[in-house]
Amino acid sequence: MKMRDHGAPSNGRPALYTAAERVRRDATRWTLVQGVLAPVQFLVFLVSLGLVIRWFLTGEGLAIATASIVVKTLVLYLIMVTGSIWEKVVFGKWLFVPAFFWEDVFSMLVLALHTAYLAALFTGALDATQLMVLALAAYATYVINAGQFLLKLRAARLDMARTDRQAGPVLHAEAAS
Repeated sequence: MKMRDHGAPSNGRPALYTAAERVRRDATRWTLVQGVLAPVQFLVFLVSLGLVIRWFLTGEGLAIATASIVVKTLVLYLIMVTGSIWEKVVFGKWLFVPAFFWEDVFSMLVLALHTAYLAALFTGALDATQLMVLALAAYATYVINAGQFLLKLRAARLDMARTDRQAGPVLHAEAAS
């Protein structure tokens, strides 16, 4: 089995990206696509959550709340497809790369709950209250998953800062010679 050289940051955790993966990450348009879609998805989520809560509190706006959940789910599908393309470009594998394994695993639960919502909606398997509870369960998993990715983004930034600090003295020494 071939071992990957991720470097060894001072905290003992391997870096998220090898040097080559970091170059591919920074060069691909899919990084920008993910960077745009993530906040769009979060905004759609917030609007939809507000509409779902409004329906629970007032009993009004079922159609708009339902439509917002469908839109949220479609945006989720879009970010998952483009995210798997991003992983393929950066890491050479569609999903479940070591650096994002647990985020991808949890993403499958998020997808399953959102898809279950759509299936129940279109088959009439659940009533309105049950559908909204299922949507809230899907949204709760989405929030956890978004948190996982935010932590990874923070870790990547810390890794990059650490790498830049470690390379700094070398770059200064080479410039002086």
